[in-house]
Formats: sequence, C-alpha cells, structure tokens
Amino acid sequence: MGMVKDRSMSIFSSLDTAVSGLNAQSQAFSNLSNNISNSQTVGYKATDTAFEDFVTNSASGNSGTLNDGGGSYSDSVAANTIQRNDVQGTITSSTNALALAISGNGFFNVQEASGSSASSSPTFSGQQYYTRNGDFSRDANGYLVNTSGQYLEGYQVGTNGQMGTTLQPLQIQNVAFTPTESTTMTVSGTIGSSTTSGASTQTTATAYSAQGTPQSVGLNWQQSTTNPLDWTVSNSADPTNSTAVTFNSDGTLASVGSESTSGATGSFSFTGSPQDMTVNLGTIGQSSGIALSTTTTSTASDATMTTDSVTSGTFQGLSMQSDGSVMATFNNGLSQLVGKIPLATFANPNGLAPADGQAYTATEASGGPTENAVNTGAAGSLETGSTESSTTDLTGDLTQLIVAQQAYGANSKVVSTADQLMQTTIAMIQ
Repeated sequence: MGMVKDRSMSIFSSLDTAVSGLNAQSQAFSNLSNNISNSQTVGYKATDTAFEDFVTNSASGNSGTLNDGGGSYSDSVAANTIQRNDVQGTITSSTNALALAISGNGFFNVQEASGSSASSSPTFSGQQYYTRNGDFSRDANGYLVNTSGQYLEGYQVGTNGQMGTTLQPLQIQNVAFTPTESTTMTVSGTIGSSTTSGASTQTTATAYSAQGTPQSVGLNWQQSTTNPLDWTVSNSADPTNSTAVTFNSDGTLASVGSESTSGATGSFSFTGSPQDMTVNLGTIGQSSGIALSTTTTSTASDATMTTDSVTSGTFQGLSMQSDGSVMATFNNGLSQLVGKIPLATFANPNGLAPADGQAYTATEASGGPTENAVNTGAAGSLETGSTESSTTDLTGDLTQLIVAQQAYGANSKVVSTADQLMQTTIAMIQ
C-alpha cells in the first residue's frame, strides 16, 4: 500500500506541475498576444515573459534522493511579466505637426480628466501619469491631448510674461500677441529750419521692454544760438546721454557725432529705460531721415520717431520646438514662447506600474520622478512632427507564440497522461 501511496502522490504532483505549466504558458501567451495587438500603438513598450521554477517538496537534511518520498526538487513553474520601458522605439515621421517623440529615457508628464465643469472645461483627478505617447493635438479648450486622451503637462507662460514654475496641463487658447522688444528707434522728418536759431523741440515714441511692457521715451533737440546748422540731441530722461548733429546748407544730414562719411548711417546710442537702443537719424548726405527746412515759410518741426517693435498679431496656432518649447504662431509671421515641456526620468523605469493608454504611475520600485529640461542628461531629446513606434518585435513574438503553443500542448498531454495513470492506480486499489 505504501508503494501505491507514493505513486499516487507522484501522480498528483505531476498534475500540479502540469497545471502550473499551463498557467505559465497561458500568461506567456497573453503577454505575446498583447505585444502583437499593440504592434502599431504609438509609444507602446513590449513586455517579456520570464519563467522560474519552484521547489515545493523538500525535506530538511535529506540527501536529495527521490525514492523515499522526500528530497528537494522542482515541481512547479511560474511566469513573470518583465517590463521593458527602457527600450527605445523607432522614431517615425508624422503628418501631425504637434506630435513629439522622445529619443532617450524620459517620459511626458500627463494627467487624465475626471469630469467636466459647466463650461465644458475638464477637471483633473490629480493622479500623475507618465507616457511615451507624444501624438498630441489641441482640443476645443486649447489643451494638448494625446491619442489616449491624456493631457500634456508643462510650465506655462503667465499673463505677466513670466514662465511658471508649477507643472500643469498646458492650455493655450486665444493668445494675445506680446509686442516685441524695441531695439532701434528711427527719427525722420524736418526737425527745424536753417533760418532760425536757438530753436528746440522733442520727438517721442513708445518703446517696449523684453516683456512687452510699453514706456514712453523722448529725445530733446536743441539748435545752436550761433550756428543754425548745429544741433544737439539728448535723452529726455538723461541729458548727459547726448550727441552733436550737424546739417548741410541744403538741409541734408552732415554728421552725427563723429560719423560724417557720406552714405554712412548716422546713429545715436540711447541708454537707459526700458533698455539701451540705437537711434537711427538717417543717411549722411541725404534727407531720408532727419533734415532741416531751408525756407522761412516752414520753421516748425514735423519729425516723428518710431520703433522697430511689432505690436500686433492674430493667434493662429501652435508649433513645437526640439528643446521642449511650445510656441504660439501669429499671422505676422512671428512666434512667441507660451510653454515649456520637461521630461520625467526614473531610477528604474521598468519598475513603473502600467495603466491604460500606454501610461504609467510611479512606484516604490521605480523611484520618484526627476523633472529634467529636454536635452539634459538621460532625459533625451525631442523629435518634432514625429512619433515613437511600438517596440513589439512581430517576427520574434510570432516565433515565441508557436513555442508557447507547443509548450501548452505538451503540458496538456501531461495532464491527460496523469489522468490515465490515476485511473490505473485506482484500478489497482480495487
């Protein structure tokens, strides 16, 4: 009876082992089918299956022989799903100009909407997700959303023109054009007459700082009391910031400061607020810029001063830059920074917990995220107008699928054989 019992226990062990094999191959089959199903999914990271054996029957101190029912031996197998989030997918060109592909170890920071308010603007759950799916487009509310419905996060430029420091879903809608920084002021027209002396006038303009803040600036013009062709131009806010301007008898510009070469540009260096600028007074020997009237009938100044700032533009859309900058484009041909995209990195990206839509959440195994500027360290670079393809290896996975199918069939055969042996053993007992 003892021998029958041993044989019975061995048969039961075989059944358990075969069942564990069926379960393990089923999991491998599931991983492979998932890889194959997502072979065209943007940013998908294929998984591997690793098998390991278990020793479930052991006797302490036994020599390891198996004829006494004791010993230590493997009688079970388990399959473990191994994530390969650190594998780079192939970067392919996209017709979507807002699409981004990461070449490196970084992840996009994204959030998912948890509902909508009365104004149809989304509300967010607050759960932080990370993804490699960079196929973004702008929705009706101005948010950048990928094909999985996740909202891209970044740092956004505020109404004060300053870059924010808080990571948030980027919403860019109806952007107002910020006047460009003034670098050059141009004065043109008649400043006075050669038939007067000691005259004075002022030219003014609106100059813009780098942040688009307007400020009125002025130049004071003073005619010599002894020579009507000699003038001095000075900064209205700082009279020490000045230079001499002389005219020819025909009213054309003769010199500005030390510049008197015919055909050269006569310029004055304006220093102060809102920033240092160059004042263009015209061409030496010509009246295209500042000039004097030579008639007694016209002695008043009609000179005007303008800046090179562009002050208006209509928002047209967005463009992405390879450094992570999000630019608003305008109908005047210019673009302005409205946001910046960082990339998150992890000490162990394979330890991230998968979520729907090619997204992941941080875990203790992955470690917390580190936010990096694009092109910094291992975060990687961005390819604009591109997406990262799935890392599925169709040829390899189809081959492994056949192997898994054969292994599953072999384990099924073990179950069938063990059943037959069990029936024989029962018959012996009877």
